[in-house]
Amino acid sequence: MTAAENVPIPVLVTGSSGRVGRALRAVWRDRPLKNMQFFWQARHCDGLDGFQWDIGQNPPPLLPNSLVMLHLAGKTSGTPEQLAQNVIVTEAVCAAALAAQARHVFIMSTAAVYGPDALSLDEAAKPAPQNPYGASKLAAEQVAVRMLHRRVTILRLANLAGADALLGTVRDEVVLDPIKGQSGGPERSYIGPRVLAQALIDLIQSAVSGTPLPPILNLAQQPPVAMADLLQARGLKWRFGPPRPGAIARVALNTDRLAAIIQVPQTSAAGLIADMDSVPGWPR
Repeated sequence: MTAAENVPIPVLVTGSSGRVGRALRAVWRDRPLKNMQFFWQARHCDGLDGFQWDIGQNPPPLLPNSLVMLHLAGKTSGTPEQLAQNVIVTEAVCAAALAAQARHVFIMSTAAVYGPDALSLDEAAKPAPQNPYGASKLAAEQVAVRMLHRRVTILRLANLAGADALLGTVRDEVVLDPIKGQSGGPERSYIGPRVLAQALIDLIQSAVSGTPLPPILNLAQQPPVAMADLLQARGLKWRFGPPRPGAIARVALNTDRLAAIIQVPQTSAAGLIADMDSVPGWPR
């Protein structure tokens, strides 16, 4: 092994204080990696591995050349004007990546860019966001692809166990929409925090090794799970409410493209809960 191969890959992670960032930080601190050095971006420095940068407001400090960037920062709620920050922040991150000659940039997006569809949603499906959040993330995707071309991969993330409204919010009782023909109520694609962390490591290593990556990847475990099954596995009280027009029965991400690059284990409601509960301090 050469000296260059012994040098850890520098990885800048934006949005370290967000839900996804906190989950990844907890996993990677619990099991440190020798071949990667993480820098966690925040508006205010947080420890030796913190990287202070108010994205979109201030230019970034000097970035290490040939780094990999994992862009998580962004807004998940607010007015359309506030959500437009997702585009501004992504543009600033891409500009910094170009200046630092980044090896590759991963932009975390969302299944919300897709429209409602009972079938499995693949990356070739025409985007049809149903809310301002999804529209803002789609616009951010388009900015990233336009600026970075082949050096970017958009990651359309499924529900992250513990970061979602179903499992990440403490309530006395959860009310689910009844769905005809689905005894467990609505079904969604999910991924556990440890599985997500390992998938990202594998994708980063693939990019660094020169493996061609597609411009867009769905990021989820198979199969989709029923919300009622998750709540039961978590030991939470729930019931069905009255039928609700417009309730989305199923959001299922196709992961054939992902499976051609890395291995992602299948899961179940119990498996997702076990993954979530194994991460120190998660959810919080």
